[in-house]
Amino acid sequence: MPFDDATLIDLSIGLEDGPPSEPMPPSIDHFGHEAGAERLAENLRELGHDVEASDFPDGMGLAWEDLEVIPHAGTHMDAPWHYGPEVDDEPAKTIDEVPLEWCRGNAVVLDFRSKEPGEEISVADLEDTLDELDHELSPGEIVLIQTGADELWGTPEYLTQFPGMSAEGTKFLVEQGVKVIGTDAYGFDKPFTAMGERYVESGDEDELWPAHFAGREVEYCQIEKMANLDALPRKTDVPIVAVPISIEDGSGGWVRPVAFVEDGAADDAVDGASDEIWGDDA
Repeated sequence: MPFDDATLIDLSIGLEDGPPSEPMPPSIDHFGHEAGAERLAENLRELGHDVEASDFPDGMGLAWEDLEVIPHAGTHMDAPWHYGPEVDDEPAKTIDEVPLEWCRGNAVVLDFRSKEPGEEISVADLEDTLDELDHELSPGEIVLIQTGADELWGTPEYLTQFPGMSAEGTKFLVEQGVKVIGTDAYGFDKPFTAMGERYVESGDEDELWPAHFAGREVEYCQIEKMANLDALPRKTDVPIVAVPISIEDGSGGWVRPVAFVEDGAADDAVDGASDEIWGDDA
């Protein structure tokens, strides 16, 4: 399938100013074209050039925005460094060290919309869902965990109404050769409230971010806050690209995952069509 014949499906949530679905929401200050002319003229005057805002065509300069935002807002990829300083006794990769080859491949969508908020997704859950798809994971595939939580984006409930991955489930996927795992939920683990309640009840430190901390044993990246997985025409062999922005020594970076599907694809699209994009080695 040539790229110019593909339908592109955006699997991301962008940065917004102060959404209730972010505990540390971005702040975005917009500057219009007139304000842009003032700023550009001021910059030029600081360089010794006598320029006024009114000198710009129609008194308008360039629009831009000032942002105050963490790299874990919006759809983003967590680097191995996010989970800990080492992975299996080796230095953990920061987001600028993540191989680009990890960030493109054929996606497998595992549907866990039937799970209750706060539940964990176990190895058995993963195996059962893969069996239902009659699919065996292969190295380099990208696994997408579908919870349906993206439908709650824009509300406070987005932060609490989703199941999360277990530590053993995370390790199971990585041990199949998966290097990138995505979720359409706020977080990869259970909601903060569920983890806090379980820790207070049990005193067991393994209740705190177990899926994240599995990344101290197995090397992988996770994409959080994805969206539109229900728009994909099938559950397997979906080619996607999800390259994060490079932030020096960063624990994560914003990413805009995009799926490529054949124009007019149906649910029973021919398996392996993505091989024509990535080749047999993808």
